[in-house]
Amino acid sequence: MAEQTGGNAYRPGESDTRPWGTWEVLATGPTYCAKRIVVLPGQRLSLQRHRGRHEHWVVVAGEALVTLDSEVRRLRENEAVEIPVGTAHRLENPGTTPLCVIEVQYGQDLREDDIERLDDQYGRV
Repeated sequence: MAEQTGGNAYRPGESDTRPWGTWEVLATGPTYCAKRIVVLPGQRLSLQRHRGRHEHWVVVAGEALVTLDSEVRRLRENEAVEIPVGTAHRLENPGTTPLCVIEVQYGQDLREDDIERLDDQYGRV
């Protein structure tokens, strides 16, 4: 079987558990994917970037620390951030309750292997 390149590999209802929490696909189309991301208290995703997509994050519950290249922002409920293609980014939960973010990915390459991990506390670099 040939390796898939480009396109949208996600399907509604797909989910995964990671060391930091969970994600679940809510909706998809040819060039978009909407996910619910739940980050456990004190946990964070890897510092990463993507070649084939940009992302939009909206905090719907909890408080987030968001790294964009060398800048760190604190976001609260109903605040959002845009993550351009190629930008190093990380999502972190500094709080004591779960952080819930709705992530909308846009682009021509929506696959898990478009993640380039730059730093990861769970040893996945």
